Amino acid sequence: METGIGKGETLRDAVREFVERRTVTNTILGVIIFNAITLGLSTSSSIQANIGHILSVFDQIVLGIFVTELLLKFYAYRMSFFSNAWNIFDLVVVTLGLLPNRDGLSALRGLRVIRAMRLLSVIPQMRSVVQALLDALPGMGAVIIMISIVFYVFAVMATLMYGPDFPEWFGTLGRSLYTLFQVMTLESWSMGIVRPVMEVHPTAWIFFVPFIVITAFSVLNLFIGLLVNTMQSAVEDDAVEEFSHLRDLVRSETDIVDDRVKELLVEVRALRSEVAELKGQGDG
Repeated sequence: METGIGKGETLRDAVREFVERRTVTNTILGVIIFNAITLGLSTSSSIQANIGHILSVFDQIVLGIFVTELLLKFYAYRMSFFSNAWNIFDLVVVTLGLLPNRDGLSALRGLRVIRAMRLLSVIPQMRSVVQALLDALPGMGAVIIMISIVFYVFAVMATLMYGPDFPEWFGTLGRSLYTLFQVMTLESWSMGIVRPVMEVHPTAWIFFVPFIVITAFSVLNLFIGLLVNTMQSAVEDDAVEEFSHLRDLVRSETDIVDDRVKELLVEVRALRSEVAELKGQGDG
């Protein structure tokens, strides 16, 4: 059913155009940032005591805006709304804010702070970063398996070699794994762990230095390399897609120009024929 909106466009098309406007997107972005600030202020007991009711009103207004936005999107896209993962993400985030403030659910309502994560779905650059992280997961799986094997081997060795003298750090396999993870993060690894161990086992550095080189430097750099390569591939894919779009646009415009030229040629030939006929009549 056609309406009087625009050039005969339907109401659903008008709503779709509205929610996709840059001004609407920027407005939602501003609301998200404002909501993130108010949620942070609500964690202060003094601020909560003074203007807690105002912050609560703001929170309800923001939640109403988010719900309205989702309803408009669902009306505009219908079931195709769920074909976009970012729409599902927004739906889950907003739904958490609709949970009633009752016993047993108050902790879940505390998750409403993740509404600030809607920035990931609103800003295109952030969506690209998240997509790059997801695309890098398969490659990260192989690296995780490799580092897990390294951790397991070194943890077993540490438990056997240093467990009797340092049971708090290496008494069990689990403790050894945790201690080695601390060493990998370079958090107090020297003065806190390695040097005390070296006082009893002077050659312990032969064990810990290769472990740090393998894990803290080599393996973690592999993670960074995977992320960089994935993001570079994503940028290249976007560039190729944009180039293809421009090529198709130029081709379509060229086809239109060709059609116009052909029409002009036909008109010119018709004019020539008419001129020739008029000359023939004049000569006769």
